[in-house]
Amino acid sequence: MLDDRERLSRQKSDPAIIRLHRALSRLKSVVTVMHGGAHPDDEQSGMVAYLRYDRGMRVVVTCSTRGEGGQNILGPERQGALGALRTREMEQAARELDCDVHWVGHGPEDPIFDFGFSKNGEETLARWGEYLLIDRMVRAYRREKPDIVIPTFLDVPGQHGHHRAMTLAAKLAIALAADPVYDCDGLAPWTVSKFYLPAWSGASDAYDDEVPPPPVTVSVHADHDDVVTGVSYDEIGQWSRAYHHSQGMGQWLYRPKSHWDLHLQGGHDEVDITDNLPTSLSDLAKSGTCSPDVATLLKTVQLALDRAIAAFPDRDAIRPFLSRAYAGLVQAIATLPDDFAALHLHRLVRKKHEIAIALFEAAQVKFNSAIDNPFLHPGGHTIIDIRFSSSSELKNIEIVPIVCDGISSQMLSSDKGHIRFALVANEDTPVGSVYPRLFYANHGNGPVYFRMRALCDGQTIERNFDLPETVQIVPAFEGHWADDAVILPLSSSTRKWVAVLDHNVARGELGFKTPVGWSAGAISDTEIEITAPAGVSAGVYHILPVRDDLPLVTKTVIDYPHVSKLVYHRRDPLRVLALDLALPQNTRIGYVGGGSDNVGVWMARMGLDVTILDADDLAGDLSKYDTLVIGILAFGMRPDLRASAAHIHQFVRRGGHLLTLYHRPKDGWDSAATPPLPITIGSPSLRWRVTDPDAPVKILQPDHVLLNGPNKIGPDDWAGWDKERGLYFAAQWDDAYQALISVSDAGEAPLTGGLISAEIGLGRHTHTSLILHHQLDKCVPGAFRLLANLVQGQR
Repeated sequence: MLDDRERLSRQKSDPAIIRLHRALSRLKSVVTVMHGGAHPDDEQSGMVAYLRYDRGMRVVVTCSTRGEGGQNILGPERQGALGALRTREMEQAARELDCDVHWVGHGPEDPIFDFGFSKNGEETLARWGEYLLIDRMVRAYRREKPDIVIPTFLDVPGQHGHHRAMTLAAKLAIALAADPVYDCDGLAPWTVSKFYLPAWSGASDAYDDEVPPPPVTVSVHADHDDVVTGVSYDEIGQWSRAYHHSQGMGQWLYRPKSHWDLHLQGGHDEVDITDNLPTSLSDLAKSGTCSPDVATLLKTVQLALDRAIAAFPDRDAIRPFLSRAYAGLVQAIATLPDDFAALHLHRLVRKKHEIAIALFEAAQVKFNSAIDNPFLHPGGHTIIDIRFSSSSELKNIEIVPIVCDGISSQMLSSDKGHIRFALVANEDTPVGSVYPRLFYANHGNGPVYFRMRALCDGQTIERNFDLPETVQIVPAFEGHWADDAVILPLSSSTRKWVAVLDHNVARGELGFKTPVGWSAGAISDTEIEITAPAGVSAGVYHILPVRDDLPLVTKTVIDYPHVSKLVYHRRDPLRVLALDLALPQNTRIGYVGGGSDNVGVWMARMGLDVTILDADDLAGDLSKYDTLVIGILAFGMRPDLRASAAHIHQFVRRGGHLLTLYHRPKDGWDSAATPPLPITIGSPSLRWRVTDPDAPVKILQPDHVLLNGPNKIGPDDWAGWDKERGLYFAAQWDDAYQALISVSDAGEAPLTGGLISAEIGLGRHTHTSLILHHQLDKCVPGAFRLLANLVQGQR
């Protein structure tokens, strides 16, 4: 439940005068633009802000994935949990831009998911399922009925394969969306009028478009600031991008962008992207399929809307014009010719809804809600308290809860401007997904929202309000292993141990599914004794807690100030990785993490002597450690680490071993000052990464100490990797460093900067761009064996 400070902050950031202006601005246009990419944060936010807030267009952002394959600079969320967080970030970013979101991919368990970086569009389509992606894009076009489609990136070599796949699929889906032979469960064909490609390069620190962008046929010009805020549209775009906090988005712009160049596919030079499109109700009135009576009504409605917009901010003057426009539009919709309705009914229905919202804003409706607990178990209940008020122009105000199947509502009390509802989840209500497929900026999201109806000048108007915290149906039975994985070296004689499982299941109701030959059973309320067979073979084994033969799930609470709290849940087996693993002896390790990996945890599970270092530790005596391990991105996340660089260099020269895991150039990495000797990280990353997790690895220094002990690194250690080999490989380095391996994607030149090491003074520095942290999370045996070698002290 939101506390008072959070409520005050939200109230302060949502002035009524801006809401009214935004509501009126929607009434300018009947055009819909679909603008899409592969991940949350791909959108051109400044352009979207201009199209929506200045031009009044409806903008729908399409995303093919939830971004679960990316990095997270905020906290420990990875994979499915990160996808849930980035989904919520995208929704908040969309609220800031007042645009809708159509999710093409349905989450990490869906065939269309963020499997990491790729370099080729066709390859990406093959992995996602080309037919599936294109079919879903066709459905999106037929459902949302865009006049204009603008993908975010070009389908050119040097660009992310996910981006390329979305642009390629968009083009193919546009043709199928208009084809009456192609069936989509009864969705009527829809013809997209214009398909624009970006006429800008997608090159950056990550991408490197190999060919120039297509010629500019039209530019979207934002040659003035937003009227109501006095801020440029590109800066408003950054307000939105700041919600992509897990990706480090949101910049203060000293030179905001004021135009975006586009290329009309198969077209010619234009004055404006709306050339030859109906942009207003008056333009629709000129349609050949529009009857004279309807044409007259639409022109009258448009005149009233123009006058309402011109009357801003005078609410008393605005309301009569909006009421007149609403009544006229209701009458027009009731008498539309069939041909006209097939082409334009969706525009009029949407405009009717938008006028109603503007009327509520003009009447200064206040709607505040609070929920006792937004997280419901099946069979659980909660209380929602609603308070509302408005000006006297609205009569017969009614609040109606809109609930999904499996949830029921009951009014508990009703007083003037104050209603209390009980929400009850049925015993068989399915657990709610954290990956909604649609998001509407004008509200109506989640399993529960509220509809307000009122009588205004004889017309019934209505609008939806979302709850400040999204209701979620969460599993009733949960379990959480204190350590979700155990490392079992085959050389160890231990075949029985106790694991700790926190759970809310009665002891007698708790069971376990185990591999053949294994056993597990509770010996106390939280302690589980697990026994492996004497002849256990190498591999990953799962111990799954169950109740009534159904798996318990682990609850991960995701709670950051920029998004409302949500709960991500997943099956939670205890993983036991049995492998041939030897550890360096008598090695004291200091680990400096940036919050973006679990390497410190994994080293402790391996049985290494590891200490997590804070700022005081870094500034203190480092000689007590044999090896320092710097986690991924840590120099960018920890100022204390950057300030300690010279101290760490001294540690190396005096005999210590420094191991740095992958960093990007922007992660506080100064090529000359961060490492003990110069190392330049390659950029853009597409040129300095290996995306094939099975790419062959060549050992360049077979006798090197780091590859021979305590584990002999061989071909098997490079098998079974997940996602990719590595990224941001070193591009240049001091002559003291030796490149230990060579690896590349098929058809590309070998990269030798994935693992380099140098003796410096009495010590050593090793830098790797291999994504060891991810392989550890995936329990890839070779990653543990290689890490055990890399953390050994300098002898």
